[in-house]
Amino acid sequence: MKLLTHRLRPLLMTLLLIATTDRLALATTGFDAVKADFRPSGSLLLDRHGELLQRVRTDATVRRGQWVALADVSPALRTALVFSEDQRFYEHSGVDWQAVSAAAWANLWNTRTRGASTLTMQLAGLLDEDWRVAPGGRSMSQKIGQAVAARRLEGSWRKDQILEAYLNLVPFRGELVGIDALSRTLFGKAPHGLDAREAAVAVALVRAPNATPARVAQRACGVLRQLQPVSGADCEALDLFVAGALQRRQWPASEGIAPHLARKLIAAGAGAPASVVSTLDASLQRFAIQTLQRHLRELHGRHVDDGAAVVLDNASGEVLAWVGSSGALSDAAEVDGVLALRQPGSTLKPFLYAQAIATQRLTAASLLEDAPTHIATAGGLYIPQNYDRQFKGWVSVRTALASSLNVPAVRTLVMVSPEAFARQLRAVGLPLKQTGDYYGYSLALGSAEVSLLDLTNAYRTLANGGQAAAVRLQPSAGPATRKPSATNAPVAGAPALDPRAAFIVGDILSDPNARARTFGTDSLLATRFWSAVKTGTSKDMRDNWAIGWSARYTVGVWVGNASGAPMHDVSGTSGAAPVWAALMQQLHAHTPSRAPKPPSGLEAIGVRFGPDDNPSSHRAIEAPRTEWFLAGTAQPFFDLNLIAENDDSTMDKGQKHSKFDSKSAGGGARITAPADGTIVALDPDIPPANQRLPLRADGPDGHWLLNGRPLARGASASWLPWPGRHAVQLVDASGTVLDEIRVEVRGAGVKRPSR
Repeated sequence: MKLLTHRLRPLLMTLLLIATTDRLALATTGFDAVKADFRPSGSLLLDRHGELLQRVRTDATVRRGQWVALADVSPALRTALVFSEDQRFYEHSGVDWQAVSAAAWANLWNTRTRGASTLTMQLAGLLDEDWRVAPGGRSMSQKIGQAVAARRLEGSWRKDQILEAYLNLVPFRGELVGIDALSRTLFGKAPHGLDAREAAVAVALVRAPNATPARVAQRACGVLRQLQPVSGADCEALDLFVAGALQRRQWPASEGIAPHLARKLIAAGAGAPASVVSTLDASLQRFAIQTLQRHLRELHGRHVDDGAAVVLDNASGEVLAWVGSSGALSDAAEVDGVLALRQPGSTLKPFLYAQAIATQRLTAASLLEDAPTHIATAGGLYIPQNYDRQFKGWVSVRTALASSLNVPAVRTLVMVSPEAFARQLRAVGLPLKQTGDYYGYSLALGSAEVSLLDLTNAYRTLANGGQAAAVRLQPSAGPATRKPSATNAPVAGAPALDPRAAFIVGDILSDPNARARTFGTDSLLATRFWSAVKTGTSKDMRDNWAIGWSARYTVGVWVGNASGAPMHDVSGTSGAAPVWAALMQQLHAHTPSRAPKPPSGLEAIGVRFGPDDNPSSHRAIEAPRTEWFLAGTAQPFFDLNLIAENDDSTMDKGQKHSKFDSKSAGGGARITAPADGTIVALDPDIPPANQRLPLRADGPDGHWLLNGRPLARGASASWLPWPGRHAVQLVDASGTVLDEIRVEVRGAGVKRPSR
């Protein structure tokens, strides 16, 4: 009798404490608060409409999925859980008194039973660490507190809320917590798709998370028999199924369609945010990925495996698509091609010609010679070549840019100077790592490295009339839409280009006739709606680009190899251009794109061209057309007889300026040699008198100043340079500065003669 009293005393104390403590009006954590505090082990990237784009694991200590509503959990799992863990779940009020009595009686006779812990009591232990089971088991006070907490939960929570919270918080095996993580990791499916066998395995893991596969299979078989008492459970091969499931890890650390942007935004967020809303459009993102991968498959055999694409909204700068790689087709899928630095090839030429037009060094109709040339530099002779190794002779600026001719671009850079061009590129958002002098004249052909994102946004500057503004990766407050606020509306940004020059360059790049010399009249670059586009290919065919814009969008595409290996026979129109054209077509399937209106300060006049330099042909250099000019620079006729050659020693029959380019431009006389930013290297083996630097201007009455002091008078002068940085000015009789250049002289003293 004493033994019976001793064993019943804990039970009596438990019942008494539950009855008295349960009357206390203590607050209980609400279901909504528990759900709000739930933190998955991964962060989600959402598109502008809230659609899931990417999941990225951010917590390496635990593996939790998203909170799953009870309605989204398989009915088989819900039924199996209640049958196995708490058969009177829908009858009791937190404590199953029948189970308590059975447990007490079994304790009296030292008999093992399932125990009296209900699902509600287990949930109380999950919510409050004070009631969680310790390695040695729960103490009597813990059991009492757990029972009291369960009664409180039942008083304020619905049964479906208790079951839903339990399924999301219960640990299953190892790092897996919650039904979403278990389902996706072991079974490779969402919780709503679990069948009876998978549900039985899941419930078996609740009871024994770290049991051996054989023990889990045995328990799962018992659960199946509970669920199917009449038909009988099919436990055949269940042990093999369990062993395979417990070894499977079908839930990758990152999955979705925007991995690169997800990593960038989630890493930039504070802590590990549960979700991040981006400016991407999920449907456009999927289309861009599919288009890029399909085109790369078509290029199979040409040694090209990688690609990237980005789509920007012109008005807002929001990124609508960000495809960092070709995914499964790439051996370097983790490399983000949108941010990787690559040589842009000819895609820098629009900014060069825009600068030359804005400074009135050229017009769209000015003539440039596309012929073999070599230019003396500090590092030796620079000999530019065209992509097709052919030369077109005399061409207009419109033809030179649209047909992407290299030699005319280098001649233009000689006029502008590499350093001035580098400043222009930085102004439109291309952060060059080196100075313009470091790149030299090859900068005209894209020798500097830039990212696809920066380059595409620089083209957006052209689309917005010369206004430069940063891109946006997350939408502002308010409902998101893929449509910009207004067609052709310039954004608020920093002036980076003359809007008139930006318009002329856009007009050139949208002209299919102007690009016919290189790309033909039936090119992928010609769309059914208004668009402007430029392709580019870097040295040895390592990178291929297509960047262009419409009235509403700017699209950039890169194709190549992440390793930097050259491609085989991939040109501007066969590499990135097809992807660019498909994206533009998709964007404007139901959206018009009309040519922008010209800004003030422009005039359009008809122009004619004289005959070429072949006496037997008597053909005009180009057909007559209507051309755009900056106000005050218009000229109706362009002919080789109007051209004055520069000195061969400086440019080797390089860029030649028409009479218009000097005085008729309204800017007065100009310095034609040397170019601004020239670097002169003194040779100690050559006598100083033989290293004089010739100075030339296109006006006869100029006065030369060196570092502010008089040097010479007339159209030309000769200067004996000395090391340092110098300012050379051309002034008129009244002292007004007509033009100015900077020259740097490098080198040691004169070499002493040997004895």
